[in-house]
Amino acid sequence: MAFDPASGALKCPYCGSKEAVPQDDTARPVQENPLDDYLHAGPERLAQLSQSAVQVTCGSCGATTTFEPTEVAGFCAFCGGKIVAQPTAADPLIAPEAVLPFRLPKKQAVGQIKGWLGSRWFAPNALKDMARQESIQGVYLPFWTYDSRTVSGYTGQRGEHYYETEFYTEQDDQGNTVQRSRQVQRTRWWPAQGQVARDFDDITISASKSVEAVNLHELAPWDLENLAPYAPAYLSGFKAQRYQVELGDGFESARGIMAGVIEGDVRSDIGGDEQIIDHIQTRHYEVTFKHILLPIWIAAYRFNEKVYQVVVNARTGEVQGERPYSVWKIVGLVLLVLGILALIYFWQASGNRMPARGSQ
Repeated sequence: MAFDPASGALKCPYCGSKEAVPQDDTARPVQENPLDDYLHAGPERLAQLSQSAVQVTCGSCGATTTFEPTEVAGFCAFCGGKIVAQPTAADPLIAPEAVLPFRLPKKQAVGQIKGWLGSRWFAPNALKDMARQESIQGVYLPFWTYDSRTVSGYTGQRGEHYYETEFYTEQDDQGNTVQRSRQVQRTRWWPAQGQVARDFDDITISASKSVEAVNLHELAPWDLENLAPYAPAYLSGFKAQRYQVELGDGFESARGIMAGVIEGDVRSDIGGDEQIIDHIQTRHYEVTFKHILLPIWIAAYRFNEKVYQVVVNARTGEVQGERPYSVWKIVGLVLLVLGILALIYFWQASGNRMPARGSQ
């Protein structure tokens, strides 16, 4: 049986019977894990996605995907290359804490991609034909989420505006020299120092390098409030990518996002009309994380020896992707516009040469 996005249950592809996704009564609810306990995780902290899971690595792009038999490797979801390596038992990893199950059925995802390609005016016709024949794959992408409490001390300067009257001379419309005045903005600067605190929740970092970051960013938002405790049954009929960004590296990216928010807090705390920040020292504590899996439909296709991807948020139907441009279509449009402009020019020119009615 495979997981059915439309019903949220396991469904037999032959007779259509359904069963609820089995849940482990001993499994813990979705919760945060202490970051320090896993940064240098030993074997006792690692686990397989399931006892029967296998994995395969694409020889072209290097992406490693995990799936449940009887699913087969076939073609790489990320580059469209044929998988020639034999599946092996899945390596242990920091197991997912939660999963956001597929909700958009494959048929609807195919329609979304066709609509997206159909709206690309300069996409080559061959690409559209190829996309209709290319099957898309459902893949769970790995993400890290981080929570952190922070306290930040800072030093800087607060700028307060004031205005002075400035006199100047200029010539008026009659050429006379006249004296005028204007208000000029000045700034007084005062030293500032203090401390701000902020708690961060679910800073989400992609752990995949196989999908363009800008496309993943545009797929958001994700309804993380509907995360379900991870169960291997959710993978039935789908694949899951192994994380390519390690836990510690992901936290460094999250720290950068937090730093931008903290800078805004510091500027607000300094106040005034302008602020100069000389130094911020932030301490992170009670840092926790989750490894979660988020669902996408993905179509990878090759055109003129280059790989392009179209991805669909399997919760909302949002489509993002890349496509080539048809040089001939662009040239044709330019020629058409030039032809229309030429016709307008000759029509106007011929109208100007016609003699006025009644002239000799």
